[in-house]
Amino acid sequence: MSRAAAVAAAAGAVAVLAGCGSSGFNGIYSIPLPGGASLGSHPYQVTAEFANVADLVPQSAVQVNDVAVGRVTRIYLPRGSWVAHVTMEVNGSVHLPANAIAQITQSGLLGEQYVALSAPPGIAPQGRLGNGAVIPIGRTTSNVTVEQVFGALSLLLNDGGIGQLHTITTELNAALSGNEPQIRSLLTQLDRLLVNLNAHRGDITAAIDGLATLSATLRARDRQISGVLTQLSPGLAVLARQRQQLVTMLDSLHTLSGVAVRTVNASQASLAADLRALAPTLTQLADAGRNLPLALQVLLTYPFTNQVLKDIKGDYLNTYLSVTAQKGTTIIPPVEPTSPKSGGGGR
Repeated sequence: MSRAAAVAAAAGAVAVLAGCGSSGFNGIYSIPLPGGASLGSHPYQVTAEFANVADLVPQSAVQVNDVAVGRVTRIYLPRGSWVAHVTMEVNGSVHLPANAIAQITQSGLLGEQYVALSAPPGIAPQGRLGNGAVIPIGRTTSNVTVEQVFGALSLLLNDGGIGQLHTITTELNAALSGNEPQIRSLLTQLDRLLVNLNAHRGDITAAIDGLATLSATLRARDRQISGVLTQLSPGLAVLARQRQQLVTMLDSLHTLSGVAVRTVNASQASLAADLRALAPTLTQLADAGRNLPLALQVLLTYPFTNQVLKDIKGDYLNTYLSVTAQKGTTIIPPVEPTSPKSGGGGR
């Protein structure tokens, strides 16, 4: 190639790059990778939120079931946010559910990273993932990379805890050696305890809920409780001052109870005999039953009972007395009939 042709080619390349820059060219990331996925004539755009995008870069592949179906077009942080947004273009013929998940994974031990889209495992698919859809951070994950594994291993090996692990292991061996039966018994008891706690988790939850309710009630009545405690202080002070009198009273009650017990024990036979003697009287009273109240009722109306009033005709009452006297006894003259009412004549 002549020098003039080389200069012309360089000028053309500069012009092309300048034109691309004026139309949103983003450097090497704007050039599609060779052998990339075909987006078809109607691709749709999906954005996924990631807590960590690791080494993912624009133009990385987007795969579904290990088949490339799209590419990453943009990775950015929104203003005021620490959640990375990854914008992807997916072939329009690929159908995914609206609750699809996204995962950043690696194609091999030292391979490139890509975004894998799939339906959520163990969950029924819902709807359809369309243009402009957003996969939230709750449905995205990032696999651990080889660099992260090596970094953690380097931290561990470079005085990152090997000595401490050796010390912990040595002390555990010293503590457990010779105590195997006790440790086994402890583990058995712990297992039984955990089983019982699991069986009563409903009761434990109910008790915690009850405590929460009680705490809320006490908090709502804080003033009343404070007032009660404040007013209770003088009473407690009085009880403290009269402690000796209270102790003396309790001792006297103890002595009295002892005397009462001895008295009851001593009079037990007499009391039982008195109760047995009262048994016939109580039996007769029980047999009297309804007759006793009726007799008392008649007694209160003597001598003019209800039956006597029925025998009164008009305003006179005839009374006949039959008297038998013994020998040598003076006989009282007959009594004239009397009227229950004043003003009447007898007959």
